[in-house]
Amino acid sequence: MSAANFEFEAQTRDDLGKGASRRLRREEKVLGVVYGGGEAAVSIMLEKRHVAKALENEAVYTHILNLKVNGKKQKVVLRDLQRHPYKATSILHMDFLRVNETDMLNMHIPLHFVGAEQCPGVLNGGILNHLISDVEVRCQAGKLPEHIDVDVSALELDGSIHLSQLQMPAGVELVMLTQGHDLSVVGVHLPRQSKSDEEEAAEEAAAAAALAVEAATAEAPAAEATDDEKNKDHKK
Repeated sequence: MSAANFEFEAQTRDDLGKGASRRLRREEKVLGVVYGGGEAAVSIMLEKRHVAKALENEAVYTHILNLKVNGKKQKVVLRDLQRHPYKATSILHMDFLRVNETDMLNMHIPLHFVGAEQCPGVLNGGILNHLISDVEVRCQAGKLPEHIDVDVSALELDGSIHLSQLQMPAGVELVMLTQGHDLSVVGVHLPRQSKSDEEEAAEEAAAAAALAVEAATAEAPAAEATDDEKNKDHKK
């Protein structure tokens, strides 16, 4: 998908105080900043409804975007996004980084798990455990993948797939692997079973036997006391 499909329009803003920020948010504006590329950082504001619509497509997080600030177009990537702590759909702030096609970037890319319907481990009663939902990659801005597929169609029961087994596009490397961390991405295992009827019956029998022993132990001193009293009466 080309960057032309993701275009944001923004205006610069000069009022940077808290009061001005609250006022702009009440006016359905999303605050932001664009920086990098050898130019000064610029505070901007965007229309909230346009931002919300664009963010419905996850590819916007991993593509070069067109950002028009006061009509001037520039290439950027979405570097950070701050959401409202209680309203996940409410965007408070956006950070855009100016880039060229050949700039080297570190970005987090989502994983798409495919082939679950054919997974032998799942067909044999196992459950897929997604251990990682995204990975950090390093590549040129123009080579950023939209997502990375993880094919689990051949994953057997108690098997797993590690970072080193992922099929990466040319020119894209996994940061964790370069640091020597070959983490597990997904695994398939049987669900934890509750205790079987036989185990529960055995535990109940053991508990009953223990109670019987305690009861017998408690009755023994009482019986001895009764015998002693009978012997005393007999001597009299």
